[in-house]
Amino acid sequence: MKQPIVGYHKDDEDHWVAKLACGHNQHVRHNPPWTLRPWVITDAGRNEMLGFKLGCVKCDEKAPRAPVSLKYEHQNGPKITQARRISEWNSGLFRADTT
Repeated sequence: MKQPIVGYHKDDEDHWVAKLACGHNQHVRHNPPWTLRPWVITDAGRNEMLGFKLGCVKCDEKAPRAPVSLKYEHQNGPKITQARRISEWNSGLFRADTT
């Protein structure tokens, strides 16, 4: 399923990753001769590609969006007070914030 690019960030290995509107991420490497994406090298090139639709394999596979972080209170048992999305690359499905 094609999804528009809504932003970018770099991964731990300094490779560019596109953030898609669906919430998934996709690497966008310029790695000739295998992958030709010279636009990823410059800020102007990346900005021009905002809104461009990339095929999202995770959407095709019906993968969930990034997991949700739950914040809860400990009085009389757990009580969820807040939920927010965290990176999909965390090791678990949920992370409890106890602060």
